[in-house]
Amino acid sequence: MLTKRQNLIETIKGGNPDRFVKQYEAFAMMMKTPITRAKPPIGGEIVNEWGVTTRWPEGQLGAFPVHDDEHIVVKDITKWKETVKAPNVKHPEADWATAIAEANAVDRNDQYVTAFVAPGIFENVHYLMSMEEALMAFYEEPESMHELIDYLVEYELKLAKEFIDHIHPDAIFHHDDWGSQINSFMSPDMFEEFFVPAYKKIYGYYKENGVELVIHHSDSYGANLVPAMIEMGIDIWQGVMTTNNVPELIKEYGGQITFMGDIDSGVIDFPEWTQENIAEKVETACRRCGKLYFIPGASQGLNLSSFPGVYEATDEEIDRMTKEMF
Repeated sequence: MLTKRQNLIETIKGGNPDRFVKQYEAFAMMMKTPITRAKPPIGGEIVNEWGVTTRWPEGQLGAFPVHDDEHIVVKDITKWKETVKAPNVKHPEADWATAIAEANAVDRNDQYVTAFVAPGIFENVHYLMSMEEALMAFYEEPESMHELIDYLVEYELKLAKEFIDHIHPDAIFHHDDWGSQINSFMSPDMFEEFFVPAYKKIYGYYKENGVELVIHHSDSYGANLVPAMIEMGIDIWQGVMTTNNVPELIKEYGGQITFMGDIDSGVIDFPEWTQENIAEKVETACRRCGKLYFIPGASQGLNLSSFPGVYEATDEEIDRMTKEMF
């Protein structure tokens, strides 16, 4: 029997996996570093490391920035340098002790030691200035947007160095949502101009320094951005929703990139969830997407669910499909 890591490699290389990769099982997520993002508790509010006020209202599935006049960080993109200050990434070695111990405890033959980065470049831009203002600024103030993105890239490269120096990750799991359920937030041409060079620098740096896998989370439509993802160096697109026609993407791009998802969290992960519903959605995904270049899993961007039991129930159904298809 292959280890979790070996089975993942066989899947993404088009080899001979002996079972479906079960969601995040091959990734040992390193979440206790001193540079992992800050987020508010449910019902709470924080000012994060960038000065962005973020709230997680009761009853909602996640946190989001506050963009009223009192709280917004960038009110004028042409003056972004006056208010945007990159967080410190240098911390005492003692602050890394827990993360280093966790990384050292991982059997790297079985799992990838995986660094976690969120929010990504696009998300950080709209966290600082709001989604509406950010999308307009790509058209109205492209020079300033390029400058801000370059600044964020330099920060991410410093962040990457700290991860590499301290926990020596084998993989990077990077968040940056690039679309809604039905379309990308920007055209492929605009995406190519602003974000492909940025991510080629970031992901290129990781791979030049021993990181084997780049897993990028975007639980959205992004089929029109897949060529750009490949150019960036992404190995696994996690969060790919059913609106992307995943079987067609596998047929066209399998061997260049692997797709993780095809089970929309919104249709399985809710208060009245049932095993039967999860079983149906998992079986549909596994049968139509097949054994290679595909990892079945909810589109949720971590190894958890919004409602207790859903993640584990999904694992159980993936095990069932392994017995039926392998």
